[in-house]
Amino acid sequence: MKWSEVREHFPERCVLVEALKSESRGKERIIKQMSVIGDFENGNAAWKVYKKLHGENQNRELYIFHTNNEEIKVIEQPYIGVRRRV
Repeated sequence: MKWSEVREHFPERCVLVEALKSESRGKERIIKQMSVIGDFENGNAAWKVYKKLHGENQNRELYIFHTNNEEIKVIEQPYIGVRRRV
């Protein structure tokens, strides 16, 4: 789906999406196609599902957006932090 289709199908909702087709342009991540994993009344509920799915597979490109936003913008930032050795 494109973002316009997601907004149409899930008005005034938080949506957890997975990017299916995306690319980087400069520091921005452009999501061309996405799949809706779930829709929620609030971000807290979406965040719980995000954390579970991200914990299972960190390679999935997951995002939470609110459909009130006409456009979505994802700014890429390098990870600055401590990584644990297991």
